[in-house]
Amino acid sequence: MVADNSSAVPVAPGQFRSNLALDLEESDSGAADELSETSTDPLSDPDPEISYVVQKGDTLSTIFDLLHLSQTTLYKLMEADLNVLALDTIQPGHQLGFNLDTEGDLKQFIFRSGLTYKVVFDRREKGDFEFREFIEKGGYRREIFAGEVQGDLPRSMQRIGVRIAEAYQVTSLLKERMNFRSHLRAGDRFQLAVSRQYVNGEYTGNSVIEGFVYDGAIRKQSAFLFDDNYFDADGESLEKAFQRIPLTKRYRISSSFNPKRKHPVTGLIRPHNGTDFSVRIGTPVLAAGDGVVSRVIKHRYAGLYIEIQHNRKYKTRYLHLSKAYVRKGQKVSRGQKIAASGNSGRSTGAHLHYELHVNGRPVNAMTAPIPVVQTIARKKRSAFKQQVAELKSQMAEQLALAQKQ
Repeated sequence: MVADNSSAVPVAPGQFRSNLALDLEESDSGAADELSETSTDPLSDPDPEISYVVQKGDTLSTIFDLLHLSQTTLYKLMEADLNVLALDTIQPGHQLGFNLDTEGDLKQFIFRSGLTYKVVFDRREKGDFEFREFIEKGGYRREIFAGEVQGDLPRSMQRIGVRIAEAYQVTSLLKERMNFRSHLRAGDRFQLAVSRQYVNGEYTGNSVIEGFVYDGAIRKQSAFLFDDNYFDADGESLEKAFQRIPLTKRYRISSSFNPKRKHPVTGLIRPHNGTDFSVRIGTPVLAAGDGVVSRVIKHRYAGLYIEIQHNRKYKTRYLHLSKAYVRKGQKVSRGQKIAASGNSGRSTGAHLHYELHVNGRPVNAMTAPIPVVQTIARKKRSAFKQQVAELKSQMAEQLALAQKQ
């Protein structure tokens, strides 16, 4: 479905439909879309005249050809997308909206990924595009699960209703504390508290692990989310630290993070969502933290770039590279060499463009708070213990129900 509202008309993948709404409704929690500073109320956007659901094998180029839209227009669109990089990896199920002017030229393009993410590109008088980004917060519901180990841990969790992606979040979180081959025994008990995101009653696919307790014959382990970091029941951090600069040493910053930067020629807002380091071509680029490589892509404007998903909250990007040493899906560790810097894409000189995203938003990587190995501050210990006690109580109730069944 393209729209959140129940009156939306379904569009089959690979087929066009006219006059189909893409408007966002209020979430379950009543929270409105979180907008970029230059955007307006998404409900005021007109319905797209043409809607399209991406199917397997589609590219933006082939879709634009079907609509007789020029490649020049596509390039201008991708130039604006350099600031969000939403369009270079369109996937089956993504929803596209097109509004054309009286001459048949594209005046507005709408990209939507799932229920929570939408980007609107508006054409300006000189032919360039400006973007507005919308992120639907939705509402989160806590769900409690309890079960016993039968086989490996992910399948044991999946058996009682935990989604496999959530199970892998747990194993990734505890990989430094548990050996999932030698520490597990059949009959070991576990409990999980997870918050799942819903928009108008529909699960978005996003979830947050709030707490996990493993009560095993050989190993006992826990994990609790507090102040956006994970700790065990004793308040010791479970997460490894990031490094502030993804290089072997500090280099000169040639361009700083600036979300309100204007293009010197067009005068349009072209945010600089990262930090540029003045480095020679071939300089080793390092992973800022442990994670999984989510993108290795050659982009017309960003050049060769790598994206790493570190956990549910943190993501980093490394642009204008000359060579990549990792592949999509590969696990990487903090400080691991992942690439060589370069001058690829639209670049005025050799440099590394580095971005840090927190909860889907770019932040200043040089000043933003980043994970560090730590314990719970003394003044927050009481709040942490209270939160852990509440979750443990709910987990115990669920465990008791599970044992009766």
